[in-house]
Amino acid sequence: MMRRIFPDYAYGAGPRTNCWWDETCPAPVWPELDGTHHVDVAIIGGGFTGLSTALHLAEAGVDVAVIEAETPGWGASGRNGGFCCLGGAKLGSAAMERLHGSRETQVYQAGEEEAVHLVDRLIARHGIEADTHSDGETLMAHSAKARAALLRDSQTSGAEFIDGPELAARGLGGRFHGALTTPVGFALNPRKYLFGLADAARTAGADLYQNTPALDVRHDTTGWHARTPKGRISAKRLVIATNGYSSETIPAWLAGRYMPAQSTVMVTRPLTKDEQAAQGWTSAQMAYDTRHMLHYFRLMPDGRFLFGMRGGLMSSPRAEAKIRKLLRSHFDRLFPAWHGVETTHMWSGMVCLSRTLVPFVGPVPDHPGLFAGLCYHGNGVAMGSYAGRLLADLVQDKAPDVPYSQLLQRMPRFPLGRARRLLMPPAYAVLGLMD
Repeated sequence: MMRRIFPDYAYGAGPRTNCWWDETCPAPVWPELDGTHHVDVAIIGGGFTGLSTALHLAEAGVDVAVIEAETPGWGASGRNGGFCCLGGAKLGSAAMERLHGSRETQVYQAGEEEAVHLVDRLIARHGIEADTHSDGETLMAHSAKARAALLRDSQTSGAEFIDGPELAARGLGGRFHGALTTPVGFALNPRKYLFGLADAARTAGADLYQNTPALDVRHDTTGWHARTPKGRISAKRLVIATNGYSSETIPAWLAGRYMPAQSTVMVTRPLTKDEQAAQGWTSAQMAYDTRHMLHYFRLMPDGRFLFGMRGGLMSSPRAEAKIRKLLRSHFDRLFPAWHGVETTHMWSGMVCLSRTLVPFVGPVPDHPGLFAGLCYHGNGVAMGSYAGRLLADLVQDKAPDVPYSQLLQRMPRFPLGRARRLLMPPAYAVLGLMD
């Protein structure tokens, strides 16, 4: 049976209650898997990774099916901040070069950029109306020290630096000391993008099933078999695409190798032009700040303002209420002119970390026919989609024709096994002090 490391509340309806994206478009209704089904490739998880894998496989003529434990868009892919941007690793460039060398770092970073372009191409090719906006992404300095670091970065990277006094005039007004804009990336409605992927995958021939959790998986000489509440799906090859909603037992190899972490998001009512001008934030840029425990935010096309940050360490109704209150207090501090603006929607979900601070995408060692893609460190829109592109090639025994770093092919265990959540409080405390 499925065994997870957070309390059951974290995986239930409570944290996602009042998610804004649910109101922007209806969810498709997929059938539930009933009886025994045989396919070439089975995928567990119907988010960005699973649907991108399914789409690319189906377009190649592979018989593929996705089983989703809940309804479409229920997990992180249907409730994230909608940032399609560079990211996926929490390991900085300097540390990555020091540990793995400049060549492997360059390959990894080329993959991050290609991931953004892949999403852009998928949206265009399949005519997905995803409410896209923002010309790249802007990093906001939360302190004078961070401002100096961004200025130094701009002198070597060529990215545009905006000094503190100029921010409001550029439509980026708040309590920040400067900013650096990278011209790669854009914002979107993640639910509309996800359902666009689903429609494209089904059109290409993929079978998609909802309310069909994998209760257990096993391997024998005929392939992989996932038992579900009403039946079983068998396949020559199996892809695990469950990210922060993974289980210690599906498959057992995952135990101890991933770290779920909560993220919490709020959306305001639409802001009038006068209210936007009062704060000085009129830009459509998606942005985040230089804190280790970062905030991410953007003004959406309908005038609502989205604001998010890392969630709490505990999960319960009381803990959820506490983190939502804390999120609003952070918003009020950074954007004081909007102190009285109502929050209409607020929710939480799981991101996923790895011990290497880099995603895992590829074949699972010593498990013939088993593949996985997960641990995007809060940047799953682009990297989850890209992981699906890579996995589709790898499952077919093809060498990917897009950048595929060796850094994506290791996933060691965390210390403490099932008790590894105990590592998080001291880590959060240190990061908070550094901020």
